[in-house]
Amino acid sequence: MSRIKLPAKPRILVVALRRLGDVLLTTPLIRSLRRAWPEARIEALVFADTAGILAGNPDINGVVTMPPRPAAWQSLALAARLWRQYDLAISTQSGDRPTGFAVIAGRRRVAPVEDRFTGRVKRALLHRSVDIVQGVHRVEQMLRLADGLGIARVPELVAPKPDQFSGAPAGPYAVIHAAPFFRYKQWTAQGWRDLAVALAARGLSVIATGGPDAGERRYLDEVWTGARVTRVDGQLNWPQLTGLLSKARVYVGPDTSVTHLAAATGIPTVAIYGPTDPRLWGPWPAAGLDESWPAAGAIQRRGNVWLVQNALPCMPCQLEGCERRLTSYSACLDELPAAQVIAAADQALA
Repeated sequence: MSRIKLPAKPRILVVALRRLGDVLLTTPLIRSLRRAWPEARIEALVFADTAGILAGNPDINGVVTMPPRPAAWQSLALAARLWRQYDLAISTQSGDRPTGFAVIAGRRRVAPVEDRFTGRVKRALLHRSVDIVQGVHRVEQMLRLADGLGIARVPELVAPKPDQFSGAPAGPYAVIHAAPFFRYKQWTAQGWRDLAVALAARGLSVIATGGPDAGERRYLDEVWTGARVTRVDGQLNWPQLTGLLSKARVYVGPDTSVTHLAAATGIPTVAIYGPTDPRLWGPWPAAGLDESWPAAGAIQRRGNVWLVQNALPCMPCQLEGCERRLTSYSACLDELPAAQVIAAADQALA
């Protein structure tokens, strides 16, 4: 496809109104834009609670934020502020709200569209559109937008600019992030404790990270009771977390944004996956994903990432646990033995 025509120093807006990990997975598109238009001013529109994942990103000149659940007047005020302020606006999603903001903000508009009536309506409002292809990785979906713009793909995740964390140990250490955003992505507390013991036995200090949410802190209190780990949950911003991860010997975590971040830093990363399909949402290695993740396997490796699954016949189901709700358990994770995760960590350390 021919390259979309823009001024010499265009203003570009990338709309990414999703969760933290999803926003991080848009950074290959943003890097592709930066390489195509080095003199551009590139900004991102994201939810306020996800902006930190873009902190210090060298490809971004500014971040526009909105509340995750805005009132009508807040949406209208933002629309008025954005009206035709950009030479190009790109929605990274096919939803009505992100596409609507791209249409409002850009003199030229690009977005993915669904193959249905609403998609045809949106296509009429866009200068270029990209068909949604089912069954491809989220980063591949982002890079298809680069194809639609007629620019070269740059399949690199960009982590926040690392900042020093004074609490990091002087010697070799491992980082464990035990708390996913939803219950159905949780591994067992005993599994995490057994893993911490194994890593300590291999001469590593064990740093346990986590967010500031009170519910998450209570969960981690249960996980780490009696364990010999250094807890830093709630103490780090995203640049400090990036700095901590970038010097770790190994990282182990569930299907969460921090696991994607660890993979992006290039350190050996062990990802514990349950219902989520890695073909769509598996961690993206620092050097890119030359070969897709298979749907299931005991221990798989791509680049600096080892992906661990309890490959039951029903998984990956892409459902919200066995009870089909966010607070559900997942048998594939509850029955995953610690020895399998420890074996993957040993491979990563080797």
